[in-house]
Amino acid sequence: MNETIKEHSWVPLIIVALASFIIALDATFMNVSISQVVADLNTDVSTIQMIMSFYTLITAAFMLLSAKLQDIVGKKKLFLIGTALYGVGTFTAAISSSATMLFIGWSVIEGIAGALMMPATVSIISGTYSGEKRTVALAIVGVMGAIAAAIGPLFGGVMTTFLSWRYGFACELIIVFIILVMQSKIPNFAPTESKSDLDITGAIISFVGLVLLVLGILSLSKDMTTSIATIILGLIALDGFALFEIRRKRNGKVPLLDMALFKDRNLRVGSIILLLSYLAMGGALFAVSLFLQSVLELNAFNTGLTTLPLTMGLLIFAVLAPSLTGKMKHKTIMAIGCIMSIAGCLLLSYQFRLDTETLNLVPGLFVMGAGLGFLMALCTDISLVNIPKESQNNASGVNTTSQTLGESLGTAVIGIILILGVFGGISHAVDIYAPEYSGNETFHQEAYDYFQKVGSINEIKENDTIEDIVNIIIQDTMAFVMQVTAIIMGIVFILTLRLQDKKN
Repeated sequence: MNETIKEHSWVPLIIVALASFIIALDATFMNVSISQVVADLNTDVSTIQMIMSFYTLITAAFMLLSAKLQDIVGKKKLFLIGTALYGVGTFTAAISSSATMLFIGWSVIEGIAGALMMPATVSIISGTYSGEKRTVALAIVGVMGAIAAAIGPLFGGVMTTFLSWRYGFACELIIVFIILVMQSKIPNFAPTESKSDLDITGAIISFVGLVLLVLGILSLSKDMTTSIATIILGLIALDGFALFEIRRKRNGKVPLLDMALFKDRNLRVGSIILLLSYLAMGGALFAVSLFLQSVLELNAFNTGLTTLPLTMGLLIFAVLAPSLTGKMKHKTIMAIGCIMSIAGCLLLSYQFRLDTETLNLVPGLFVMGAGLGFLMALCTDISLVNIPKESQNNASGVNTTSQTLGESLGTAVIGIILILGVFGGISHAVDIYAPEYSGNETFHQEAYDYFQKVGSINEIKENDTIEDIVNIIIQDTMAFVMQVTAIIMGIVFILTLRLQDKKN
């Protein structure tokens, strides 16, 4: 480490936190800008959605390789290479004149760059700080991605409403410039392995496995059968990757990923907690944003403002969490966070109707965000607590891969839950208002098709019976989504109890 960089300086933390912020922001801020992008680039919605999906896909697929490259290139050097490449990608995206150009700049270049940067953000912090400062630093970096994802719709709404979506990428370019200017403040870390140690075969197998897994997840709501088959093939490939890595280590060669790391309970359980937490947050935000825009007919800016309480709760309690670790165990604080998130989900489950006021959503969103803040702030720290220094790079790759997969899973899984919820709501509504059609599947399907085609809530409100039916469908659907999210957080709560306490 560069001895001129003192551990009491928070500048390295600020630099890598900025990197975590823009990578996560990139995955969410364009969600509210799709229609404008379609018009500007003379393309269609499905193409833009594909470009957005491939950004996450490419980032996840290169994550494990990036974690190993830290050992060969050096974590600071790889981080800066990724940052410079990210700048090229975001500039290309900002000046895009076609969907192809946007795909190359955003999905491909920024996707690869994000994969190079993400594991390094965690390992740089782990190598720079120790003790309580390490806990605080990892908490801030760990929650920065969640905050960026939560404020993404607001940021995108401001850019699209008052300027242009291109300015969103331009803002990221400014942050990239700041990181590169301040690079001397990041400690130097010498490489620990040589180029000959790079496991090319393992990298290819892991790439194929992760691509198939994420691609299957992203297409869940479109073609269930093909998606499940793709996910299974991805899991088979990843299983083959694990066996290959174990054999490679037995033969005395350096593996891309040391599978022995998964013997550590905290890393194993903590990675699952990260995956499920980001799944829950991403999915809930997607469902709430959909409700706000489709039912309450809010614009992108007001949708972002309405979800701001979740972001505030996340930020306030993430900052508070490290200060509590001297009085309570990590797992205790995280378990409290789970309970708070469950309470927030249950509060929200009763709030969705045609006449819902946005203020009705504030308590549930804030409490849910606060609980996630406690959880996400400490999860990375306790996941890596037993990992030896020489394996921190590999372990950070596992953590960030779990986080990325969770973000990918959220929208896809909740999309399926929404569809199931609509069918359940229709069944409930038919039982009340049209009991003679209770067992008629054709009628139920026709009702579902009609529900999807209605373009205006005002049209629904012209008929009292239809308004009552739609009210029940919306209530049942959103309640189901929030209850499933609460169940996910219940699973996370059980997992936190399996963590080994960090010794203070």
